[in-house]
Amino acid sequence: MKFIKYLFIFNLLNFTLAADKCYSETYLMEIDGIINPVVADYISDGFKTIKEKDTVIIRMNTPGGLMDSMQQIIKSMLNSPNPVIVWIGPPGTRAASAGVFITMASDIACMAPETNIGAAHPVQMGGGAMPGSGEKDSKQDKVMEGKITNDAAAYMRSIAGEKKRNWKWAEESVTKSLSITSREALDKKVIEYIFPNLDELREKLDSKKIKKLNKEFTVHTKGDIKTIAMKPFKKFLNMIAHPNIAFIFLTLGVYGLIYEFSSPGIGLGAIVGGICLILAFFSMQLLPVNTAGLLMLILGLILMAVDVFNPTVILTIGGLISFVMGGLMLFDFQGKFISISVSLVLTVALASLLFFIFVVRAVVKVRKRKITTGKEGLIGDKGTAKNNFSGPDSKGMVFIQGELWSAQLVENSEVKEGDSIEVVDVVGNLLKIKKG
Repeated sequence: MKFIKYLFIFNLLNFTLAADKCYSETYLMEIDGIINPVVADYISDGFKTIKEKDTVIIRMNTPGGLMDSMQQIIKSMLNSPNPVIVWIGPPGTRAASAGVFITMASDIACMAPETNIGAAHPVQMGGGAMPGSGEKDSKQDKVMEGKITNDAAAYMRSIAGEKKRNWKWAEESVTKSLSITSREALDKKVIEYIFPNLDELREKLDSKKIKKLNKEFTVHTKGDIKTIAMKPFKKFLNMIAHPNIAFIFLTLGVYGLIYEFSSPGIGLGAIVGGICLILAFFSMQLLPVNTAGLLMLILGLILMAVDVFNPTVILTIGGLISFVMGGLMLFDFQGKFISISVSLVLTVALASLLFFIFVVRAVVKVRKRKITTGKEGLIGDKGTAKNNFSGPDSKGMVFIQGELWSAQLVENSEVKEGDSIEVVDVVGNLLKIKKG
């Protein structure tokens, strides 16, 4: 009887463990690019859809991003009742800046071969100092930067220490912008594992125990993996939240408005320019914009536009210089891990020059050109009288632009048949004329 009893208990335990493993699922979320509010919302919302004890894998490849967005992701990770695995992969990827913090906050940190992690100096939103700001402002900026760095270092130290990782290196990745390879990270106990792909990760980590939120969790990764994808609209917002895209949208927006002003009327220029500017401003809300760079970029475009109406070589040269400098200064990322491509700035500067020289200038010339068609095109033209006109308000026929028109003399004079006349106004089908 005792044997049967023990056998029943043993089978019951096995059934319970199997059921727990069967109903635990594995979810995959991916961070691929700049960490911004869109990415932060994607990760936070993803955790809200996952039930307790399910395993979460975050595949990450990032040059860094914003502190606020990073903290939102870490808060979701630390407070989620789920085992969270961060894998920096596949080979050739990296986790810099904010990506280091997120890796340190994971329950299990993994990397692929030929990847690197580090350079976690904090990035702050804001506009950088304006050119010409004094020594006092420069000292204040350094003091503020020091405070932000110290705060980030303490935050990193707290996370890495709690997860039993090398907090000294983690702290120096913030204060000294250190960066190491995956093999070095494993040797220094910054991460726990190196896996070349997700399949091996899931094979080796299955059934591993971790402690979190005063509970013990079991990692289950061998079953089907469910990918939590970013929604299409969020993908679009995430795509435009990139310095190069924001720069292009801003330039196109200003192009559109200048084109519209040079050719009045609510048309294509106003529509395209307005949409592009709205998208650019949205993108710049998610990035640390340098106010001085933004003003210089817009000034450069305005100078080149003014040169169209009042041609001078000086305005064109000044506009190009201001545009290039503004583009390079537009975003204020520490360490320049994320910046506008220099080749893109130079290409757009050249395109801007050609746009203003050939497109806008051609539009302005057309607007200034005398109208030669329709009734308005008759004003100022000269023709020949086909009747005698005597005094004001006398009427007759005139020949102009190859056609016969009814005409009325508007001055106190005499016009004989065959005399030259000039059109001064058009009222319906009646020409107002004077002796030409």
